Amino acid sequence: MPPGGQAWTTLARLQRSHMAALRHDGDVIGIGTAPSFAIGQRALLVQTAHGNILWDCISLIDPTMVELITALGGLAGIAISHPHYYTTMLEWSRAFGGVPIHLHEADREWVMRGGPEIAFWSGATKTLAPGLTLVRCGGHFEGGQLLHWAEGAKGGGALLSGDLLQVTADRKFVSFMRSYPNFIPLGAAAVRAIAAEVEPWPFEALYGALWDRVIPAGGKQVFAASIERTLHWLGRDAI
Repeated sequence: MPPGGQAWTTLARLQRSHMAALRHDGDVIGIGTAPSFAIGQRALLVQTAHGNILWDCISLIDPTMVELITALGGLAGIAISHPHYYTTMLEWSRAFGGVPIHLHEADREWVMRGGPEIAFWSGATKTLAPGLTLVRCGGHFEGGQLLHWAEGAKGGGALLSGDLLQVTADRKFVSFMRSYPNFIPLGAAAVRAIAAEVEPWPFEALYGALWDRVIPAGGKQVFAASIERTLHWLGRDAI
C-alpha cells in the first residue's frame, strides 16, 4: 500500500509494464507478476486428472500466460478465496472458454462486474471434482473459502488458503487477520469458527498467498498450534 493510499490502473497499462512469472511453488505451479504488483500475491495452478483449477487470481493476464497455461492443460475452473483477488477473474475465465468461477454466495455484494461465468454456491462445502473441495471458513470476508486437495502432498492432502490463513515468514505458523494494511487481527470467535471448519479436513501441505509461503509437511499441526497461540494472545475469554 503506497503512502498516498490505493491507486487504480488498467489491464492494458499493466500488460505494458509487467510480465508473467511462472514457476513451481511447492508441488504446484505458481502464477505471478514481475515486477511485483499489488500485495505480491500469486495464483496457483492445481493440476488434476479431472482438469486444472486456477486457485486465486492475479490482475495480469496476457497472451503469453494463456499460451503457457494452455500447454499445461488449460483450465476447467477458477476458485478464489475472497474478494481481494477477484480482479480480472472474468478476463481469465473468458480466455479459457468461459470456465466457471466458483465464489461463495456470501460475498456476492463484492462482485463489481457480473457475468454468466460466475458460479455462486452456498452452504459449508462444495465439491469441484473428486478430491477437490471448497470449504467456507469466513475470516476477513464472510464468504472466505479454502480449497482442500485430497491428492496434494503425495496423498497427504493440501489446503490452499490465500491469506485467510496467512503463512508466516518462518513457515512455522499461520496468522488470522481482519485487516492486513491496518494490522487488525480477527477476534477470538472468528478464529474459533475457522478452526471448526478446518478441523475435519486432513492435510500435510498448506499454501499461503505469497511466493514461497508454503508449509510442505505438518500443516495440520502448524494450523492447530497457530489457533492455540492466537487464542492465547487474544485472551481466551475475548469475544
